[in-house]
Amino acid sequence: MARAAVSWFLRRALCSSRPLGAGPRRGPVSPPSAWAYAAVEPARPEQMVFVEYAAELEQQEEEEEKGKGKGNSEAASRKAEASSASGALRRQLQALEALSPPPAAEPQVTDPDFPAPELPSRNKRRRQEHRVYGTADPLEPASGSPCSGCGAVLHCVDPSLAGYLPSEKYKQLLQAGTLQRSVCQRCFLLVHHQKALEVRVQEGEYRRLLGRIAQESALVLYMLDLLDLSGSLIPDLRRLVGERNPVLVLANKIDLIPADCHDYLKRLRQRVLQHCGLAGICTDYRGRDVVHLISAKTGYGIEGLISRLQSSWRYRGNLYLVGNTNVGKSTLFNTLLQSDFCKSKAPDVIQRATVSRWPGTTLNLLKFPVINPTPYRMFRRSERLKVVKSQTEADLGEEELKQLHRLKKQGYLIGRVGRTFRNSQVGGERNKEIIEWDPDELSLSAEPEDCKKENVSNAQKVVEFTYNELKDARWFYDTPGILKQDCILNLLTDQELKFVMPSSGIVPRTYVLRPGMVLFLGALGRIDFLQGEKSAWFSVVASNQLPVHVTSLDKADSIYQKHAGKALLGVPNGGEERMKDFPPLESQDIELFGIGPFEAVADIKLSSAGWIAVTAQSQDKIRLRAYTPAGIGLTVEKPPLLPFIINVKGERIRKSPAYKLKKLQPIVENLRPLPQKHGLLKEWKHAGYL
Repeated sequence: MARAAVSWFLRRALCSSRPLGAGPRRGPVSPPSAWAYAAVEPARPEQMVFVEYAAELEQQEEEEEKGKGKGNSEAASRKAEASSASGALRRQLQALEALSPPPAAEPQVTDPDFPAPELPSRNKRRRQEHRVYGTADPLEPASGSPCSGCGAVLHCVDPSLAGYLPSEKYKQLLQAGTLQRSVCQRCFLLVHHQKALEVRVQEGEYRRLLGRIAQESALVLYMLDLLDLSGSLIPDLRRLVGERNPVLVLANKIDLIPADCHDYLKRLRQRVLQHCGLAGICTDYRGRDVVHLISAKTGYGIEGLISRLQSSWRYRGNLYLVGNTNVGKSTLFNTLLQSDFCKSKAPDVIQRATVSRWPGTTLNLLKFPVINPTPYRMFRRSERLKVVKSQTEADLGEEELKQLHRLKKQGYLIGRVGRTFRNSQVGGERNKEIIEWDPDELSLSAEPEDCKKENVSNAQKVVEFTYNELKDARWFYDTPGILKQDCILNLLTDQELKFVMPSSGIVPRTYVLRPGMVLFLGALGRIDFLQGEKSAWFSVVASNQLPVHVTSLDKADSIYQKHAGKALLGVPNGGEERMKDFPPLESQDIELFGIGPFEAVADIKLSSAGWIAVTAQSQDKIRLRAYTPAGIGLTVEKPPLLPFIINVKGERIRKSPAYKLKKLQPIVENLRPLPQKHGLLKEWKHAGYL
């Protein structure tokens, strides 16, 4: 319908006898480019379809204009405007007819003289409506400026290469001198429209970037994902970063994991250290100081990490943050950029890294200068932390309190990351007005070119480092993540990733099953309970948005065939067409011996989608059959990561295999509880925080 409406408007404009330039208008229409491309949204990330406009039409119009005699200058100007706008509309119509059948979201073609059809309110509109992105210019040389979001070198040569900007915007920013603070097209679409263009770093390029670490004396911050601990290990990390460089392990996403007992943090730290030792990492270290449990998103453990780095590493060399994709490196980069770890001017000079669910967001090295932890600065910081630790929620400002309540909805462990020193030149405010890139400006413009140039030139003054500030600086580097090969996330679209990757604290879902029953975790995992003397408990530790379905063994195959790709199983979604390209489920038989009704015997890990903790009666031998797409990432881990997760559940739901959900209360680090909330102290002590 939308394509038909657009075509109707265009044909009406072409057939209308009224000149396009007549009547009031906001400005002259910019001369259209000879090339344009439209983005077609398939099940996988965006691919560019180029449409060549007929050059003969432009030549014919130019010959007609030259052949006309001299007349009234105003009439000639109006005719030129009408001819230019008519040619633009004709080319847009040809581009629409040349494209393949329309996707779900239609392109919106606008023109100053013809208002677009009415659209729903802004809150109801999808944030994926931009379709005309500009043109490439293979003859324009690449710049030496990196994208401030992903680190790729900016250029306008090829849309399939990292760091691409449409040539119109690229040349405009280059002329205005603001290219060094701009983001590429891919970062803009990831942040503002949750779209992912297929641009990734090859493994060879990733290893080349990390090869520079072994050539210098540096501290390596190795980040792991606690939700996919074994899958986020890099076995040959030591060879990549150098045998002599010390490694500090950061276990991220601790805020998403529910507490199953009072000392679960100590057990998780020991488990991380054990995995790193088996992989040949941290073999020369002992004790808890090697592993830090953090949440880059909520800030838990960040202030302690900064204190550790400033007291032990101090200012001896650069720091490199390494790890697999989707472990949270860019989120930690942004968090440290707003902390005491960077120079006070850095938040006003360095742009924030692009953060997305899509694997491989960072494509090159990102960096910010580290502050020199002098004794005076360390003293000032310790005084601020003492004041922060003595505060209650009643002492917080309105903005900080609002931020705290928002974080409480997203995780179980919250931290308060602050700054002791701020840049007085800008009053602590980020210079966000510098980057102004709207894909709408790359189609027919609604204002003259002179106005756009004036807007760029009138941008707020850019804050920059001086030579003396960076002369002997040490740097913190965020490196690209290496893409995990044996991972379910590689099979999913950006829309499906929203359901699979947890965005808030995981609430365990426990089910009691008898032999002959089946549990589906979306269409990404399936567990058949084939044999056992008694019932067993299955606790699902996965994203709260990923649906769980329990059925009988004789109905399981028909349910998968009928509902895979649809609402009942949720992920993947897209119906039969989506499932044609999705790998079929492959199975693995599992035998377990129960150790009691209060402790899980093993975790059945379904790649990066999550895991299912199995609890069986003591000495009960159970036989299971687990499935994942193409058998990807299907492992059995003993002992389980959360052995007492069976206790985090409510009452049994009547006439159902499910139990009621039980969500734990969030804990805020460095914040005293209010007097009226002393009832929480027992729960805090049970969780191991007091």
